[in-house]
Amino acid sequence: MATLPNDLLDRIRALERKVRQLAGSAQTRPALDEIRDGVVRITEGGQLVVAPPGKDYATFAAGEWPDGAYGLVARRMDGSYALTVEGEAEDRGTWRLWSRDTAERDRILLMDDQHSPRHLGRPWLPLQLHPTASQRTTDTAWAHAWVGISPVHNAVAHIQLTTFAEAGGRVRVLMRIEGGEADVVDEWEVPAGKWTAHTVARPLHRSGFLDDVAIQVEHLSAKKRKPIETRLLSTYGRNTVRATEAPEPPAGREGDTGKSDPTLPVETDDEHQDHEASNGKAGAGKRDQAQH
Repeated sequence: MATLPNDLLDRIRALERKVRQLAGSAQTRPALDEIRDGVVRITEGGQLVVAPPGKDYATFAAGEWPDGAYGLVARRMDGSYALTVEGEAEDRGTWRLWSRDTAERDRILLMDDQHSPRHLGRPWLPLQLHPTASQRTTDTAWAHAWVGISPVHNAVAHIQLTTFAEAGGRVRVLMRIEGGEADVVDEWEVPAGKWTAHTVARPLHRSGFLDDVAIQVEHLSAKKRKPIETRLLSTYGRNTVRATEAPEPPAGREGDTGKSDPTLPVETDDEHQDHEASNGKAGAGKRDQAQH
């Protein structure tokens, strides 16, 4: 008669328990709403969309636009825009941050410039101009009325002036971008005996972001001993409103708005693996140092 192990029943019970565990695991699906490790990549078109139940809009959408470009939209729960990175090929992905007031005609609070790739679109920031002792003068030669130097943020300078000349006169505005020469960007006649307003809207040609721009407002009287006075009403930078307002690029800094930034390790499988491998080597080096 064969000899049976004394713990045979215990062995059978253990085997039955393992079979039940394996059978249960085979019927259990992995969680589909959680990623504990790794990178999610959507390639060859498509979108990632988060849509509230019963709504015809998404609170978040990123991916391919109808024209083949890629963009991103984040909405508030009422469906209004909060942040957009425009998925249109012609505007090179202009980003915009929107206000909550959907009744407002113009709701864009922050953005980069649509037509000038190196400038801020909004907010519109002031440009410094300060009065001089010749703000009111009787000189028949050009005299400084207002001067100032400011960092460049926006693509277009907006200057609004008003001038009174007892016997008539002239006013002109000069600008000098950092490292360049002063240019007369506008000049006009002031008739005698009345306040004359004038607005200068000038793209800041050859300027880079945060370059200095020097601005001079000069005037002269048509007759000796007859005064001319120029007052500043406003001066600020603004975004372009049409492609023809885009400033010329700085000399030697034409740039390449079609060139992307370096790829992040998580964006491609190969680079991700290289990144992991380099981290592994670095970690091994540290462990070796610790052991020694």
